[in-house]
Amino acid sequence: MSVSGERPIIIKKIKKGGGGGHHGGAWKVAYADFVTAMMAFFLLMWLINTTSPEQKRGIADYFAPASVSETTSGSGGILGGTSLGQDGTKQNGSQSVIQDSAPDVKNPADGKAKDGAKGTDSASTSVANSEKQKQEEAALQSAAASLRQALQDLPELAELSKNIIVDVTPEGLRIQLIDQEGRSMFNQGSAVPNDRAKVLLRAITKVINQLPNRISIYGHTSASVGGAKADGDWSLSQGRADASRKVLQSAGVDPDRIYQVSGKATSEPLYPDDPTLPGNRRIAIVLLREAPVLPPDHS
Repeated sequence: MSVSGERPIIIKKIKKGGGGGHHGGAWKVAYADFVTAMMAFFLLMWLINTTSPEQKRGIADYFAPASVSETTSGSGGILGGTSLGQDGTKQNGSQSVIQDSAPDVKNPADGKAKDGAKGTDSASTSVANSEKQKQEEAALQSAAASLRQALQDLPELAELSKNIIVDVTPEGLRIQLIDQEGRSMFNQGSAVPNDRAKVLLRAITKVINQLPNRISIYGHTSASVGGAKADGDWSLSQGRADASRKVLQSAGVDPDRIYQVSGKATSEPLYPDDPTLPGNRRIAIVLLREAPVLPPDHS
């Protein structure tokens, strides 16, 4: 003891026990609960994904509160003057919902729905026809471009290209072999095509055979000076059209594709202002459209 009489200060060092080590084992319990919860969550997601809408409705009805109805019995009990109704959703589940939603009488709107369905079908058919017409128009335009290119690429046709007019009409792709001054397709008064016409017809066949369209062939003549119409123009124009058909078929055109061969005489001049021009004497070969072009409001 010190002289002054003060008590000495004593310091104790306490060593803690080892315990569970690594902060104890409580984290294991929390982790196990977490894994269990996640397993239950994914199981619930799987069940929701595999059940049908009717089954989901039935499950929802099962956990929904039971419907109640007022009654004179049960007062003072745990129901407090109410009892479970016969139509409670908990009792019948989704069956009552399905039965209630089923109509007992015919819905007057069914006729309107059918009319609407017919209107939809008509609209779909109209769109399909319009798309088909666009494709056909593109094919005819492509054939016209191919024919013009073929006339430019063939040296033997370079001088004869002025005798051909290619255009697309409502009837189809029209190829016309016209007479030029000093460059006729037929000798005067003859229905037999000359060598110049045969070369052009064989060149046209190469393009015609690339398309499946049916073919109409028309013969035209020019009016005589003074506007007089000769009776022989009808037979002459028809004979020239038929002679052109024979050349096309000999060059490879399928005879079954020929739809019409006729003579127009002077009834449809290419130059109405002067029916006597040589250009009115011509052969028109038309690749017909599969269906006529109808107005949008046609029913």
